[in-house]
Amino acid sequence: MAVTDLYVDHVSSIPANKGLKVKLFVREHEARNPGTPRRPVLMLHGRSVPAVAGFDLPYKKYSWAAELAKAGFDVYLMELQGSGLSTRPQMDDPHNVSPAPAQQQLLVPNPNGTLYNGPVPYPSQLNNSRSDWDEVDTVVDFVLQRTGTTKVDLIGWSAAAQQLGPYSIQYSDKVRSLLLVAPIFPPEGRQSAPGTDFDPPVALPVSTPAGAFGFPMTVGTKGGLNTSWEKDLGCPDQREAGMVEEVWKAIMAVDKEGVKWGGTVPGSPEGLNRIRNSYWWGWNSTTVPLHGILGDKVPVCIVYGEHDTIINTSPGLGLLYFSTSELYKKIPGPKKLMFRLSCAGHQIVWERKAKLLHTMSEHWLKDGKVFGETKGSFYRDEDEILTPME
Repeated sequence: MAVTDLYVDHVSSIPANKGLKVKLFVREHEARNPGTPRRPVLMLHGRSVPAVAGFDLPYKKYSWAAELAKAGFDVYLMELQGSGLSTRPQMDDPHNVSPAPAQQQLLVPNPNGTLYNGPVPYPSQLNNSRSDWDEVDTVVDFVLQRTGTTKVDLIGWSAAAQQLGPYSIQYSDKVRSLLLVAPIFPPEGRQSAPGTDFDPPVALPVSTPAGAFGFPMTVGTKGGLNTSWEKDLGCPDQREAGMVEEVWKAIMAVDKEGVKWGGTVPGSPEGLNRIRNSYWWGWNSTTVPLHGILGDKVPVCIVYGEHDTIINTSPGLGLLYFSTSELYKKIPGPKKLMFRLSCAGHQIVWERKAKLLHTMSEHWLKDGKVFGETKGSFYRDEDEILTPME
């Protein structure tokens, strides 16, 4: 199995660098089996963790990509602009970090010697739904051409649902199946422009309100990663010791500028994870059923952990109301599966249940079934018993 790092040319549709040729990072885990048709799988990251750190963690057997390649799939990891090793417009300037005091304080003394109180040089969000869909389509076409195939299986973690769900509806002729892990789904999410399926509801870029969209990025710390993760630890053996350190090393390894930021000692940075600021629309209770594609022409499998505190929130929160059960219900076709796994959280790809997730994905990709099931929603407990949730 060969592992190759590639850069795919793309003409940007992000307002910050619209029309310019940029580079989209793609890692290929090639697993050619002579005499066997190639089967490409494209994996997409969520909001804050680059694809390489999420799907190809170089620690023990946590590389999901490597495990799928061993099973005979040609696996491709892609990173959207603003993430990982892809082009990061407007993100090398620390003055473009959110002006919120808690964010600005993280930049002192590295790389800023003093607290910055000036204006944000690029006072708008960075990416948007259309630019994300465009980038996914460029990489999908690249993968199809490289493998000589006509369809690709898609796997997305967390906020990748915002890209891959609508993409699968718009480009269903290129998609064989869709697997969403811990998907973010806002039933009351932003609608598209009136009278359209997926056009932007407002002019781009978005700058108001300034506290939400008047900057292109935020930054995250290793401590913040651990704090968020600890909220989802509902079992004593859910996460191996030392995993936060391994994950953080992997994130920093693909953030060539952010690794120089943060920390409390001048000249001794601890690293900050640069996170692109997004404006998304077109992923909600109205769009999921469009044209009857999801669950029919594009089969869908959803997997999430029972202790995930991020993907299921209280109704009434508007854009911040997330619900996996509502996503499952809104998928119109019968070819849909959903599994809630015991002793797992939002970071399931780095937890002990990761190995189970690898196996489930192999069965889904090969057979269109998991644990012998082809449709329905289930809870899988620690005794490996499946209980229907419908």
